[in-house]
Amino acid sequence: MALDREKVVAAAVELLDEGGLEGLTLRKLGERLGVRAPTLYWHFKDKAALVAAVAEAVLSDLHDLRRPGAGEKWDDWLAGVAGRLRAAMIAHPDGARVVSAAPLSETLAGVSELAIRTLFTHGLPLRQARLTVLVVVRFTIGHVLDEQSPRPADPFDVDGFTERHPTLVAAIGDYLLDGRTADDLFADAVRVIVSR
Repeated sequence: MALDREKVVAAAVELLDEGGLEGLTLRKLGERLGVRAPTLYWHFKDKAALVAAVAEAVLSDLHDLRRPGAGEKWDDWLAGVAGRLRAAMIAHPDGARVVSAAPLSETLAGVSELAIRTLFTHGLPLRQARLTVLVVVRFTIGHVLDEQSPRPADPFDVDGFTERHPTLVAAIGDYLLDGRTADDLFADAVRVIVSR
């Protein structure tokens, strides 16, 4: 069986899904593919290049993004783009870590290009369009990084935390009162960013 770049990336994504970014090593990838790790250097010069390729695979669902439909408002469209970006990353353990480790992602650059052009053609000044898209993309990556971060194993002192931060705890409780979820929190936060 010939070993091509596509097969290597597919196997790397499998390793990511099984063990997160720590589980994605060249040694494990070589074992998965039945080759020695040095063979992989024919396809990737180092682990950073491999992670960049995995980031492109993680973001592959964004390749079919289109401009807003007739009558669709840019802010609704951009909120939807953010939701798709979040979904792509959250579908893989450490998906946000992988994407954030690939700052020159062609897919993410393509999303930004389309989004900036869309906002600009909908009347935003170019600078404001760029800043809006930058904030939405970086917020989305940061939000998913937080969602995918391991939580402390130590017992949490809820009463002490509540005593020190009563307004924060009340605000969290108030937000969740109507059955809102983590998905709602993300969508509402993006709405705060894109509202003018």
